Amino acid sequence: MVAGVVIGAETPLQPDIQRLIAASDDFSASLYPAEGRHPVDVARLAAPDVRFLVARRDGVAVGCIAVLVAPPAGEIKRLFVASEARGLKLGAALLAAIEAEARRERLSVLRLETGPRNASALALYTAGGYQPCGPFPPYGPSPHSIFMEKPLT
Repeated sequence: MVAGVVIGAETPLQPDIQRLIAASDDFSASLYPAEGRHPVDVARLAAPDVRFLVARRDGVAVGCIAVLVAPPAGEIKRLFVASEARGLKLGAALLAAIEAEARRERLSVLRLETGPRNASALALYTAGGYQPCGPFPPYGPSPHSIFMEKPLT
């Protein structure tokens, strides 16, 4: 773990987390048109079937990730690291933390949708053992989407 960084479950209904999510939206909008983005809003992230984790560096929210729990699978959403914290391997730490959470939920597979223009996300997921797969509900084929999954068993 990175010195001074704590990853833990928090509610997304906090002003600093909402600013982080807005930064995530802005980053996504810089890469993809509206029809190529599939964000989950803050209210949905606070639902009982979602596990939401935050990375704080010296108390400041610098990253987040969520998993939508729908046994036997889960969908990763909202993996984002603030620009000032990139390069610290927080993306990998958040991914490992959400995988541990998914295992506690007894999920057998994690899936995700990301885009082809986000090279750092693709590299992170590939290094983490995620493999390409076809679209899964609620998605359909799209030139703006790459679908990946990882068995957790």
